[in-house]
Amino acid sequence: VQHLEMARDMASSFNHIYGSEYFTLPEAVVEESVATLPGLDGRKMSKSYNNTIPLFAPREQLRKLINSITTDSRAPGEAKEVEGSALFQIYQGFASEEESAALRQQYAEGIAWGDAKQILFERIDREIAPMRQRYTELMANPAEVERILQAGAEKARAESAPYMRQLRTSAGLRRLSVTATATPNSGAR
Repeated sequence: VQHLEMARDMASSFNHIYGSEYFTLPEAVVEESVATLPGLDGRKMSKSYNNTIPLFAPREQLRKLINSITTDSRAPGEAKEVEGSALFQIYQGFASEEESAALRQQYAEGIAWGDAKQILFERIDREIAPMRQRYTELMANPAEVERILQAGAEKARAESAPYMRQLRTSAGLRRLSVTATATPNSGAR
């Protein structure tokens, strides 16, 4: 959200200074249920707290990390609260409304924490397994990564070049080789 706010400020300033709507102001769209995911220890997920879940971690490391999520001491069969449950909040980040409602019901019925963690692991793994596989393939083939990056750069340049020319012209930026034909010594001495 902070990066979008900076982009809005810059776009708005450019539009104001150069008198047109060159840039559309971006809007942040963040679902409240996943605005901030808790980390393994229940605090805000952050690398500086060392409580993150690296999405491309090997499957068994992912399972181990999810099993380390902090929970309370309620026993199996005892109703559990979804409010304040890091495990449930992380699950919501990956699950549909229906899946979240089903897990909410299981919390009310007293699901065991180990079972809830297994459900979370399966849901996350199902979501990211194809991405993890592609990541692993790409990491093993840097030439393919370079080819993809170069193709993307070509496409981006082709699409952005006309727009960049328009922006440069509006801002009064031009190549030095396009200056008026003046001789270096033509001025007064």
